[in-house]
Amino acid sequence: MTDGHGTSAEPAQREEALAPRDEWRPSTDRRRKRFRMLLVVAAVVLVLLAATGGWLAHRAQQVRSNLESSMSLLPELQASVLKRDPEGASVVTAQLEQHTTAARAAGTDPLWKAAGLIPFVGQNFRAVSEVTVSADDVVSRAVVPMVEKFATLHWNSLTPVSGRIDTGPLADMSPTLSAAATTVELSYERLDGIDSAELLPQIAEPLQDAVDALDEVRVPIENASRASQLLPSMLGAEGPRNYLVLVQNSAEIRATGGISGALAVLTVEDGRISLTDQGSASELGRFDPPLAVDAEQEEIYSYRMAAFMQSVNITPDFPTAASTAQRMWEDRHPESLIDGVIALDPVVLANILWATGPVELGDFGDPAVNALLAETSLPAALDSTNVVPTLLSDVYAQIEEPALQDEYFAAVAGKVFGALTNVQGDGTQLIEALVTSAEQGRLYLWSATSEEQDLLAQTDLAGAALGPTVGGAAFGVYFNDGTGAKMDYYIRRTVQLVKTCPGDGYSLYTVKVTLTNTAPADAATSLPEYVTGGGDFGVDPGRVKTNTVGYGPAQSLLQQARINGADVPVGSFAHGNRPVGILTTELGPGETTTLEMDFSKVVQDAEPVLDITPTVQDPADVLLPSEGLQSCA
Repeated sequence: MTDGHGTSAEPAQREEALAPRDEWRPSTDRRRKRFRMLLVVAAVVLVLLAATGGWLAHRAQQVRSNLESSMSLLPELQASVLKRDPEGASVVTAQLEQHTTAARAAGTDPLWKAAGLIPFVGQNFRAVSEVTVSADDVVSRAVVPMVEKFATLHWNSLTPVSGRIDTGPLADMSPTLSAAATTVELSYERLDGIDSAELLPQIAEPLQDAVDALDEVRVPIENASRASQLLPSMLGAEGPRNYLVLVQNSAEIRATGGISGALAVLTVEDGRISLTDQGSASELGRFDPPLAVDAEQEEIYSYRMAAFMQSVNITPDFPTAASTAQRMWEDRHPESLIDGVIALDPVVLANILWATGPVELGDFGDPAVNALLAETSLPAALDSTNVVPTLLSDVYAQIEEPALQDEYFAAVAGKVFGALTNVQGDGTQLIEALVTSAEQGRLYLWSATSEEQDLLAQTDLAGAALGPTVGGAAFGVYFNDGTGAKMDYYIRRTVQLVKTCPGDGYSLYTVKVTLTNTAPADAATSLPEYVTGGGDFGVDPGRVKTNTVGYGPAQSLLQQARINGADVPVGSFAHGNRPVGILTTELGPGETTTLEMDFSKVVQDAEPVLDITPTVQDPADVLLPSEGLQSCA
């Protein structure tokens, strides 16, 4: 084919076809130049690395050796603190600070920082820098100031002496503890935010160790900071305070521990503690109409939580129970305004007596009670070994009159408080006893002052069912007596979480509870009628009726429930954004039952937390290890 001039068009078409390719040539040349430049840069980097590699290796060795030396000093520092050796603690702290300062200097060296810019490996250098900076910050801004305060702190002032606690040292410590808590928290957040998946194992593992170490200490330091802010004012440094004390009787179980039969009022002024009033829940009588309470909780737990002092704590939300108890007391005692509420059980009294030693009961101040006790074989002195069985079992076998039982309870509580406020010598054991009681969930505290309650709400002492302490995968199992008697002394319980992955992208948790009635076979006739209930509330003597309450995490669903493996209907409610289920069981002597509640659509992937009602058992015997905690992602 020709173009009309007798010549072929193919060469021209080839030239046109080649024209665009000619336009590509400058671009290709530029790419080749860039590639050559990259090679040159890479060569320069390699030369620089070769030149500085020895220096970086030297710095790495300095970081490693100084951090390891710092870690080796921590047990020595802890030992000095426990021995209350301020001079020894100061010496160790000075050595510790030298090592963390040297590690920081090595980990933030200009060449080390430059190495942090190198592609693919720079993140490892940056991570090491963060660790050294955090370690030095924690030591210089938290440990050193606290040890300096530790050297001037008079420890016995933190425990009652002649009925008074000196609040001055606590107030003096507060700014230091607050700054230390902030430093530790910021350092934890900084290191926890590093993506360890991008790091070499040699860096990722020590980084995780550092995160875990900070995570372990940040909570107690934060709690100490809150305590230093709260205690001076709550101990009456700014004026007298009145606290209503609920002595919870675990023989008749309630969600927060037990029926609040015995009551006492503690007055605190300038750190001086005195017992100013005592009473019983039965003396307050019924509130008709019931007091106004949260409608959502009233739907779950009925009007009784607002009609009887004995039932204010059938809700596991202690702030609700405490504020209701405050209003009930003030309604019946208008002259006695309550600034806060404390709840404890007989195990707390046992822990206190472990620290203070036995108390002689002596004269109870009531001739009728004195005469009655003279006819019993109840102990003349109470100690850490006999106070629990005495209060939860023996008193019912030997004192039939409920009003006198309550008087005995209140009087015993008064004697123990007297021992608490007059500790002789070193009060370390008393502090340990109170800390142990709080850790076991047996000690609750609520303040009517909103600023104080805001701080308390961030601690386990608050006993809240909603709020900052129950975030994440939070579960709860609580028990309320339905027998109307004191049979819970014979119930043994276990509680366990079992996680499964149903394949829908969410987690499913089963709350598994076992209940066993260990009462004697002839409990109906061998136990006092006041203990068995005598059938007054529709439960045959010797049998135990229990309402088991299960809470799931926020936004999850209560899916189904089983008793002894068989599907059963379950009372389903909502408390805030948490699902709530209630199952009722009844057991005869020697019988055991197993309850299960399934909570589905659990989106929280944090390690689950399970809160339970404190009982006469050791919590370690009740809480079984969780199963199946693998990720469902």
